[in-house]
Amino acid sequence: MNKPVLVVMAAGMGSRYGGLKQVDPVGNHGQLIIDYSIYDAKHAGFETVVFVIKKAIEETFKGAIGNRLSKVMDVKYVYQELDDLPEGYSVPAERVKPWGTCHAILAARKVVDGPFAVINADDYYGPEAFKEIYDYLLTHPDSPDTYEFAMVGYLLGNTVTEHGHVARGICVEDEGNYLQSVTERTHIEKVGDDARFTEDDGKTWTPVSGGTIVSMNLWGFTKSFLAEAGDRFPAFLDSALKTNPLKGEYFLPSVVSALIDEGKARVKVLRSHDKWYGVTYHEDKPVVVAAIAAKTADGTYPDNLWEV
Repeated sequence: MNKPVLVVMAAGMGSRYGGLKQVDPVGNHGQLIIDYSIYDAKHAGFETVVFVIKKAIEETFKGAIGNRLSKVMDVKYVYQELDDLPEGYSVPAERVKPWGTCHAILAARKVVDGPFAVINADDYYGPEAFKEIYDYLLTHPDSPDTYEFAMVGYLLGNTVTEHGHVARGICVEDEGNYLQSVTERTHIEKVGDDARFTEDDGKTWTPVSGGTIVSMNLWGFTKSFLAEAGDRFPAFLDSALKTNPLKGEYFLPSVVSALIDEGKARVKVLRSHDKWYGVTYHEDKPVVVAAIAAKTADGTYPDNLWEV
C-alpha cells in the first residue's frame, strides 16, 4: 500500500475573513497556520502534501508557503476551478462560488494514488489529530466488501468563534465509534458553552450542545473515495443546476453520508483532545496568534519551525 499523503484545501479566498487568510502570518517568523499543520503532519509520518488552490492565487500561495515547504516535503499542486466539470456540463453564467469541498478533493484525483488525509488550510488541528489519522490510514486498507474511512472528531464547543458564524459537520456515531451520519450546518453560532444553528437565515434556530462531535474536515480516505465522488458528481449537478445554480455546493460530508447509508463504507470516528483554532473572521487572528505563542513557549513547537 502506498504511504498516506496529505491533501490541503486552500482554494477559498476568505470572503468572511476579509482577505487571503491562508497566507496571513500567525507565528514569530512569518509562519502561517498551515505551517503548523504541515509540521505536525510531517512528524506524524506524512511525506507528501497536495495543495488544492486556484490558479488565480498560485503565485501568492507559492511565495508565501509552497516554496518554503517544498524544502521539507514533497509538494504538489492541483487546481479547483469552476469549469472542472464532467463532459456535457457548463458553469452557469453568473456563478462565482466554488462547487464545494468534495469538488475540491476531486481536483486531486490525478495525483493521489493511495490513502490520503484531507484538511482545511486555515484550521489548526493539533499534533494528536495528524498522528491518529496517519496511523489509521497506514493500517486500514479497504475491506473486501467495505471502504474503510476515518474522521477526526472535535467537540463543537471547542470549534466555534466569538466573532460570527461557522460551518460544521454535525456527527452521529454508533457505540463502536463508527460514523452513522454527518450533516453540514453552514450557519452555527456560539451561545455560551453551547451553540445554535439556522437553516433559514436566522428566522428560526435549533440549539445544539457544545459536547456534540463535529467534523472539521479532517478526513482519512482510501483512493476509492475519489472514484465514488467522481461518479456521483453528475447527479449532484443535475439537482443543483435546477434548484440552486449559483450557490449549490457538493459537500464532502454528503458523499460520505450516502456511502454509509448504502452500506458501502464505514467511517471510524477518531478523537483529538487538542483544541481547534481557526481564522474564519479577521477578529479571530489575535486568538490564534496567542495560542501559537503559548504552544511555542511550552515547547510544542520551535520558535522557527523550519529554520530554512
